[in-house]
Amino acid sequence: MTKYPSIPTYHTLGDKGALLEETVIFDGEVILTEKVDGTNSRIILLPDGNFVLGSREELLFAKGDLIGNPALGIVNSLKDVADSLPPSQDCITVVYLELYGGKITSASKQYTAEQRVGWRLFDVAVLTEMDTLFTKSTKQLSAWRDNGGQLFLDEAQLNKTAKDYRLELTPRLAKVTALPTSIKEAHEFLLTILPKTNVALDAGAKGRAEGIVARTISRGAIAKLRFEDYERHTKRRN
Repeated sequence: MTKYPSIPTYHTLGDKGALLEETVIFDGEVILTEKVDGTNSRIILLPDGNFVLGSREELLFAKGDLIGNPALGIVNSLKDVADSLPPSQDCITVVYLELYGGKITSASKQYTAEQRVGWRLFDVAVLTEMDTLFTKSTKQLSAWRDNGGQLFLDEAQLNKTAKDYRLELTPRLAKVTALPTSIKEAHEFLLTILPKTNVALDAGAKGRAEGIVARTISRGAIAKLRFEDYERHTKRRN
């Protein structure tokens, strides 16, 4: 129910990771944010004041637990953050954070030389139809989620929530009315707009960024552009 949906690549992935010229279609103003290479984490805020912590795939800890799952350092890093957040009001609020640095992924050295850990808010979902949702099977919930059933905050609401929760958002890079459509131009655009990461945790970080997430202001369309995908495509062509 609260698992974060997969974000499609801007250019469609073909066989063996090759990119195709087909793109996600954006209609209207598009906001570009830095995609941080960490682990997708969630804080599930419940109406009764309790919370649950999870990775993208698993639930790891509930408020009051004596023992939590230490996977990826999520519980250790975010338990106090979750404790500081206000309870959800008559709904389930899911706070999605990218936890990065430390020894979390192979890219951690791009953000820290001192194994520091950071987190950035990148989305918030609000689930209001709880009675209906809890009657669905796992398969039904997966279909509901993958077909846009979760209600995500728009950009203005997300900014307000970040301030209310005292959490930093993933860096906002630009607002554009169109993205380059060719693979070559999209790669060049990526290099220009994000030459290095904006979320380094110390001066010794190597500084390579993962890429960007593009979404309409209303969040009606969303896609990711990763350096790795475009570099692999270029290497295959050469």
